[in-house]
Amino acid sequence: MTQTPSKSSRALMVIGWHECISLPELGLRNFAVKVDTGAKTTALHASDIETFRRDGRDWVRFQPPEVNGLTPAQVECPIHAIRDITNTSGVPETRIVIHTPMVIARRKWHIDISLTDRGSMRFPLILGRRALRGHNIAVHPGRSYLVSSKPRFKGK
Repeated sequence: MTQTPSKSSRALMVIGWHECISLPELGLRNFAVKVDTGAKTTALHASDIETFRRDGRDWVRFQPPEVNGLTPAQVECPIHAIRDITNTSGVPETRIVIHTPMVIARRKWHIDISLTDRGSMRFPLILGRRALRGHNIAVHPGRSYLVSSKPRFKGK
């Protein structure tokens, strides 16, 4: 039987400060993100955020961002947490956090993602350091797309 290598025994993967990732359970595939080790938490642009109860649990329904010219379907997820997070302007915000799989360079693991309005930002997702911690990843601050191809789609 073959064993999967532990996270710490994997070879070091150096990624750029821009890369493409996928969030398959959210219907977002191979889209460009900004990797920011100065941000603790990953943040995703979401609109029409609405909470509700299902089977005794708190859930969230939201519209994920358009990526690569495609508008994904509305998503429903269990709420993982509600956290106070400092936004890019230094202002604390209370945000809903979901827990979902992320894929980067054929590696897949679950990450926490806060939902917020990033409509004015260039990238719909900022990938924070907590999402990378423990996965033997280093970020090259001067290079982009080291483990993925630069997207060809030019946007809206």
